[in-house]
Amino acid sequence: MKKFCVSLVFLLAWGLSLGQDIQYSQFYAAPLYLNPAFTGSTELTRIGANYRNQWPGLDHSFVSYSAYIDHYMFDINSGIGLIINSTRESQSRLSTNEVGLAYSYKLHLGVDTYLRFGGQASFIARDAYFGDLIFGSQLDIERGYIDDFSGELFLHDYKHSFLDYNFGMLFHTQMFWLGISGHHLSEPNTSFLDGNISKLPMKLSAHGGIKFNLGEGMINNYYSNTRQERSAFFAFNFKRQDPFNQLDLGAQIFIEPLILGVWYRGFPVKYQLPNNESIVGLLGVVLNNGIDIGYSYDFTSSKLTLGSSAGAHEVSIRYSFLYGDPKQRNKRSTIIPCFRF
Repeated sequence: MKKFCVSLVFLLAWGLSLGQDIQYSQFYAAPLYLNPAFTGSTELTRIGANYRNQWPGLDHSFVSYSAYIDHYMFDINSGIGLIINSTRESQSRLSTNEVGLAYSYKLHLGVDTYLRFGGQASFIARDAYFGDLIFGSQLDIERGYIDDFSGELFLHDYKHSFLDYNFGMLFHTQMFWLGISGHHLSEPNTSFLDGNISKLPMKLSAHGGIKFNLGEGMINNYYSNTRQERSAFFAFNFKRQDPFNQLDLGAQIFIEPLILGVWYRGFPVKYQLPNNESIVGLLGVVLNNGIDIGYSYDFTSSKLTLGSSAGAHEVSIRYSFLYGDPKQRNKRSTIIPCFRF
């Protein structure tokens, strides 16, 4: 009976999430996914990947992958990028695969003040197998039993593809940043059924934060002393994708090479839909060879409970390096001071 109830909760949650985007706890480690204006923001060449396993304690899981590469071109103040996203949901074998091209332009407004504009166009393909779905007509709540036949008559395999468009802006100085982004601007139809309209709601996001320097330290590497960055960051990310609102609030401390962080995910003000989802803990390491690795765990605080869902695991890795003329390194004075993860 317990297994049946957990499966029922999963089905309800899955139904609510069909029209929503996957979300990464380490959303600054998925910069192009967060806001296309972040394309080329390191003013280096950057390669990164993200993996998220949500609710592994349930019988069925949500697994997401993301990979990207971006590069900054100094001569035209522009960044270009490629992003690949993929999600898998085991209950309906629903998969969503996306390939997108991103572009951004950096505008110099004043001393250490910049505004970036970014856009992205993507091709998205969805595939689902509905033969294993469980419908309400099959549920016997009193006995905790699931009948074999639902009475629904339709094909088991479905495929659907469409184009998608995103846009973003990012204002920043050496100490703080503020960005806005809009995803699914055309609200494309995601329905698998001919003649049926199921729009993917537009997602709007506002995100920003501030950096505080804690004073430099020194690292003894047995051969010499090197400067150690010590800083603290406070940030937020507000998202709206009808009918859901969500606010992420968090802080990170960077004592090179380690980063410790904590996030609250949800919406603390009560409105029509409950949304107090999780507390996120983060551990990251920033290596001087350009590799950054982060791990985070979501402690579920919603009615789904941590015991039944087992939270969520997330891993990110990226490599940043200077490609091209080494003399361009001297121009790298406009790095955005935001979270690394």
